[in-house]
Amino acid sequence: MHRVYIALLHYPVYNKNLEVITTSITNLDLHDISRTARTYGARRFFIVHPLASQRRLIQEMMEYWREGFGASYNPDRKEAMDLVELAEGMDEVLLKVKEREGRDPLTVATDARTYPNTVGYRELKEKIKTLDRPFLILFGTGWGLTQDFIRSCDFILEPIQPNSDYNHLSVRSAVAIILDRLLGEMF
Repeated sequence: MHRVYIALLHYPVYNKNLEVITTSITNLDLHDISRTARTYGARRFFIVHPLASQRRLIQEMMEYWREGFGASYNPDRKEAMDLVELAEGMDEVLLKVKEREGRDPLTVATDARTYPNTVGYRELKEKIKTLDRPFLILFGTGWGLTQDFIRSCDFILEPIQPNSDYNHLSVRSAVAIILDRLLGEMF
């Protein structure tokens, strides 16, 4: 069984002017990505946000679906939300994965831009299957993770290549496509 973790980072990311910003959380990201993570067997879905006010808001949403009315109203949603863990920054995420796995994870940046040292889906899928290491797949909000952050990762996954000149998927859609390609039965 694979040892894949995913993280959604709200910082350091770009806005449309390529300025480094911190984005706000969205309810849809929390719900949809947790369901996708559960469907494809991710071990944890980390939401990484440096602002305490945003983490409190996320915590309230998680409590509603884990313990509140939402837990009894929609047990499937509760099961998906049980995978979600909050973190203030990447150091905390890396530490949590290492504590669970006994070793540092290999980090995989995702982006819609192309980099010279990218790895393809088939190659990364094979690494996930054969290497005795946990993998942490990183997704950015806004207009994507910063280039400095991306270059600090062990791997950079090639962009999703649509058959058009338009490539600006929501992060929720990108997570679903990427997890299907890496952890699904086909591809």
